Amino acid sequence: MLHDNILKIRDENSIGEIYNELELSFDKIEVTVRDIITERVYQEVHKYNQKADDYKHALVKPKQEEVLLNNQQIRKKRHVDPEKQIDIALKAFNSNGFFILIDERQAEELEQVITIKPDTMISFIRLTPLVGG
Repeated sequence: MLHDNILKIRDENSIGEIYNELELSFDKIEVTVRDIITERVYQEVHKYNQKADDYKHALVKPKQEEVLLNNQQIRKKRHVDPEKQIDIALKAFNSNGFFILIDERQAEELEQVITIKPDTMISFIRLTPLVGG
């Protein structure tokens, strides 16, 4: 029988404050950083598409223009494309829009392999732009 391998995920700001926690389940014990980002975004988009108004802690969010355009349409709920959002998140990782710590060590590349252990902790660190910077 195949058991799920669970990764504990936390979202933190640049000063270490945790503002969201979730778990991702994988059917294999070794995953890449790309797998983690892809699965996370896929689950978030699925949750967003199911209940867009109640989901606030997404790694990837629709652009402000998209939100405004959607509000101008007769409150018609917009379906978010998971493939597009995954591509945006992968590009953001590569351009240091956020970084990932795996057991307190920074992930360097998308193809880096992680072996899931019961105590493995993944932190997504969202960088906050400096005022005037």
